[in-house]
Amino acid sequence: MGKNGYLPLFETKPAGGLVFFRSYAASIFIGICFICFHRVSYFPVTERWVWVGMFVAELWFSFYFFITVIVKWNPVFRSTFKDRLSSRFEEEELPGVDIFVCTADPRLEPPTMVVSTVLSVMAYDYPPHKLSVYLSDDGCSDLTFYALLEASGFAQLWLPFCRKLKVEPTSPEAYFQTTPEPVDDVFMANEWLIIKKSYEDMKNRIESITSLGKVPAYRRKEHNGFDEWDFVLSPHHHPSILQILIDGRDPNAIDIEGKALPTLVYLAREKRPQIHHNFKAGALNALIRVSSKVSNAPFILNVDCDMFSNNSKAIRDALCFFLDEGNGHEIAYVQYPQAFDNLTENEIYGSLRVLMKLELAGFDGNGGPCYVGTGCVHRRESLSGMKYSEELAVELKAMKYDKKIIGSASFNEEDCKALASCTYEENTPWGKEKGVKYESLVEDVLTGMSIQSKGWRSVFFNPQREAFLGMGPTTLLDTLVQHKRWGEGELQILLSKHCPFVYGRPNMPLKLQLSYCIYNLWAPNCFATLYYVFVPSFCLFRGISLFPKISSSWGIPYLYVIFVHRVHSLVEYVWLGGTVRGWLNEQRMWMFKRTTSYLFAAIDHMLKLFGFSKSAFAITGKVADDDVHRRYEQEIMEFGTWSPMFTVLATLALFNLLGLIAVVTNNVAIGDARMKIFDVFGFQILLCYVLVFINLPIYQGMFFRKDSVSVWSTEPETRTADLRSDSKFQSVKLQACNTRFVFKEKRSKLVSCICNFPYLFIITYKLLKLLFENLD
Repeated sequence: MGKNGYLPLFETKPAGGLVFFRSYAASIFIGICFICFHRVSYFPVTERWVWVGMFVAELWFSFYFFITVIVKWNPVFRSTFKDRLSSRFEEEELPGVDIFVCTADPRLEPPTMVVSTVLSVMAYDYPPHKLSVYLSDDGCSDLTFYALLEASGFAQLWLPFCRKLKVEPTSPEAYFQTTPEPVDDVFMANEWLIIKKSYEDMKNRIESITSLGKVPAYRRKEHNGFDEWDFVLSPHHHPSILQILIDGRDPNAIDIEGKALPTLVYLAREKRPQIHHNFKAGALNALIRVSSKVSNAPFILNVDCDMFSNNSKAIRDALCFFLDEGNGHEIAYVQYPQAFDNLTENEIYGSLRVLMKLELAGFDGNGGPCYVGTGCVHRRESLSGMKYSEELAVELKAMKYDKKIIGSASFNEEDCKALASCTYEENTPWGKEKGVKYESLVEDVLTGMSIQSKGWRSVFFNPQREAFLGMGPTTLLDTLVQHKRWGEGELQILLSKHCPFVYGRPNMPLKLQLSYCIYNLWAPNCFATLYYVFVPSFCLFRGISLFPKISSSWGIPYLYVIFVHRVHSLVEYVWLGGTVRGWLNEQRMWMFKRTTSYLFAAIDHMLKLFGFSKSAFAITGKVADDDVHRRYEQEIMEFGTWSPMFTVLATLALFNLLGLIAVVTNNVAIGDARMKIFDVFGFQILLCYVLVFINLPIYQGMFFRKDSVSVWSTEPETRTADLRSDSKFQSVKLQACNTRFVFKEKRSKLVSCICNFPYLFIITYKLLKLLFENLD
């Protein structure tokens, strides 16, 4: 029995096997101590700075290992009791829930995908008149509005169908792709075919108009909302557009069975070229304000447009935490993990498996998970900037949710549009003390930290059936660009007034402040990693040994730490549902991200600190052509278009290949001589072998497939000639000219160094080619 005589609505259990993990962590710590003692006690007379560099890199890795141990020291897992929730609260007593879906570009985020997500959240197993769904269209596209208008009509068929068949997932696209036609019941089979045909007809209409690029005049006459686009000059220059496509207060807003439909609202906030719009954070804040006038539900679920609902009871699960009489009043948000529907069996571009399934559980054990930007149910009070206090707790406990519509009985649309204007936030606390925070590229993490710093708690919940499924990147470039933004945003937080050790005091426990560092330090990780990737291979050319001999007893700590640490990583990954080959891909992506995404994130942030550039928000594409999709399904790495990141990857890959070939060709001695060489340079040779193995897809792209890595880096004149007639190339060329002008004005030595990467690559490539010629 819980507090106040009620049975709790959720329970918390610590993770199993913690004794083994803590024993493993303690043994690694002992091994690290031996390594540090060896580095300090054996200090070479020559090449001392190289030795010091290795020691500093190893100290950094040790510190980061310490942070990961803190995160994973005491993970907790939670379960809910939805039956108790149902018995304690009647349908009319349940609170209202506002659902925010955000989209930004109809080209990268197709309208058919967006409306499938919208339909999935409209079909939750929850009183429909208590749901209000808001679509924020930051691309201000009449194509997206048309798609949502079509979805509002199809919802009258889809929602009763979902109730009748208990459909999972409630996304029509995902459901019809994965669920076969029912054969046991002829009547249900016939209805299944009718609904599928209706969905395919709707989808074809949306796709045909999307391919046209505009809504035809005869379609625009079907709804007066299209008149709003007469005042739209561009996606970045237009007034606020607010359209309520389904009004939950209207008694005529019903489905084919006569039951109420959820409220459905389209919003495109005002944008003007001279006013910064703060990307997704600005869109969410506009939604918070507008929804407070339309429905004003006490709880808010936000999802990305590609994260469709996979569990129709997710809202009830979240309410088990919020409405718990014992501790629910302390909880600001419930974070669900991100999961992806399109991952290949072996997750060629890695995944967020460990982060989402284990590290967030570790955050929860240390004080509460961070907010990851999607799949999160918020308490409106916490998003509105309220601090947690005993007075507020008493008020929340006494709150009743027995109204049909929480919002005002009548509201003025013009007033709501004003709330979404681009000047509304001037001289207000929005973006600073209220709503989603603006001062970072990872506005979600900063917002979650801000909420926790005000005394609120958060909860991580990973149900047996995933709550949401999304679209993961399908090319290497998309993955690297995504992590570059994340890495830069996390570094922004660390080096600002929002550093968790300053911003989190006094309401965040120290172990939670340290937990945030596991992501805040993503970008700085690149320097130690680059040193370890480059310097040991370079020293092979010079005959410099950086590790103890294999036969020496000092080699045991190195072998133990490396081997046991990687074995633990493998066991952890497989235990979480991955494959051995998937783990190998994860290690590959770990190195690729540290040597490119996080390197460029660190460089970009330094340039911003010195005023060389401004923040930008990159949208990851959700569509791929047939060739890219085919290679992704076959788990063949797709490099996409050219990027300076590929130049760095190719340079490092060729350099390590050169080092390995040099060892093989120059040390052809036999017997004792070969054994002595391996004894002295064994660790460096093994490291070089591992790096070459990791870079196998890079070599394949350079030497066999002629993908962007080799074509753009070694044959720039040929590739440029092919693209002179391409309109996209002209825009890229213009951007390059503008960038070059800025660099010329600023006279940045750092930028000049970065721009020399292609020349370093070409030199390495020529050396490799010359070596092969000599071997022949």
